[in-house]
Amino acid sequence: MLKKIASYIIPINIFNKKSKVSNSLEVTWANGELVLDSKNTNYSYGSLQRILRLGLKNIGFQQIAVMKEVLILGVAGGSVVKTLVNEIEFKGQITGVEIDPDIIQLANQYFDLDKITQLEIIIDDAFEFVLKTKNKYDLIVIDVFQDTTMPNFLFENYFVNSVCSLLNSRGFVLFNTMLLNHQDNLRNKKYIADFDHANCKIKSIPRVEDHNELIVIEKLI
Repeated sequence: MLKKIASYIIPINIFNKKSKVSNSLEVTWANGELVLDSKNTNYSYGSLQRILRLGLKNIGFQQIAVMKEVLILGVAGGSVVKTLVNEIEFKGQITGVEIDPDIIQLANQYFDLDKITQLEIIIDDAFEFVLKTKNKYDLIVIDVFQDTTMPNFLFENYFVNSVCSLLNSRGFVLFNTMLLNHQDNLRNKKYIADFDHANCKIKSIPRVEDHNELIVIEKLI
């Protein structure tokens, strides 16, 4: 409790771990809440939870609450799962795909992710999972980072089309991106300008928490 109170003044780190996939993982008390960070950015809770909550709110909490199947690519500590379950009161099935088992271990230990019975965690590469799954989803959240780096495959047409093919009618993709330099801005502008899917429309929510841009894709039929 003292660490929680003191964290309103200064962040208090309580756990560090080296991960083969994510390199450095840290659990910290910050502003009265536990957060999961990599070396250079917030991975779960804190600002990331606010960012993805904004995206979900843009889609519509009431609309999401009645959905049946949600896919999360990049689970980390599971803050978006907590938003879905605790705030939106989503009752359907959540499938979370995470490449780093060390992150899931921390998510279970510090954030009780394993207590969420409607959540299935799959340790896998997001690209590989998208190519092989046969399931359909009402909402797909893409939040795939290695520290501040986003894998190039996320912006390739083949991956985008594969993700869209997994959506049910009137389903949504919420894609969290990070803009740290001019090249990142050009990358996102090209991604949106080149988006060509006859059954979907795309829009962006720019400059969320300074360095993030949310991209929302909606399947129309």
